[in-house]
Amino acid sequence: MSRTNMLAEERRGRILEVLDARGSVSVTELHRQLNVSRETIRRDITQLSNENRLRKTHGGALSKTSWEPSLTERLSVNIAGKRRIAEAAAELIPDGSSVIIDSGSTTQCLADSLASHRDLTVYTNDLQVAAKLYGRNGHRVYMIGGELNENEGSTFGPDAIFMLSTYFTDFAFLGVSAISQHAWMTDYSRNASELRGTMIAHAKTSVLLADKSKFNVTASVRVQNAEKASMMITDTDPGEKIQHTLNGFGIELRIVTAG
Repeated sequence: MSRTNMLAEERRGRILEVLDARGSVSVTELHRQLNVSRETIRRDITQLSNENRLRKTHGGALSKTSWEPSLTERLSVNIAGKRRIAEAAAELIPDGSSVIIDSGSTTQCLADSLASHRDLTVYTNDLQVAAKLYGRNGHRVYMIGGELNENEGSTFGPDAIFMLSTYFTDFAFLGVSAISQHAWMTDYSRNASELRGTMIAHAKTSVLLADKSKFNVTASVRVQNAEKASMMITDTDPGEKIQHTLNGFGIELRIVTAG
């Protein structure tokens, strides 16, 4: 490797180190820290973005843990594990129950797993969940209002929180975006964090659904009331630290594995 290429690799490694520590950085900040031109920094960011090692933004970059993969991407990741989690969650729900179902790839699998259930009252912010359950087996489906996120096909924001806060249900099933090695449950936006916290607060039994891709990942916003959840269902052993923290919160852990 030439000296020039080595310097470029070292510089790009430094950019990734800054992002790991801070989550985001501007071209101007990197220009000052690394003592190279803004054009060089922009080329480095473009190269790292092409390698899927960061996200390029106007004027800077975000770390990979600072944004959530698209719903389309998530629907193709570990689908077998998500289905096992969904089936275990569905077994908890008696016919005639009232249920909050969050948005996301695993909760859409849960809607599929409720095909044989009857007479559920369902509150959801996910268009696909509503469509899968509407008009079937005597279910009553309430679509939670709010601003529709075009990338997620689901609603968030203060209107969604206000509507949800007028109800109290038997169960709430929430997707988990990210769980750190210390069992901090985090999300990629304040809107999502606040809505999920409201879901937990407005159900007798709240269940966190987290497949193996969500562990040892940290997003930008702590999920409110996460420590008050009743149970977590996952398809993997999350490790001793996370199990210890969940036990301390009184959150039951259920692990569903293949076979």
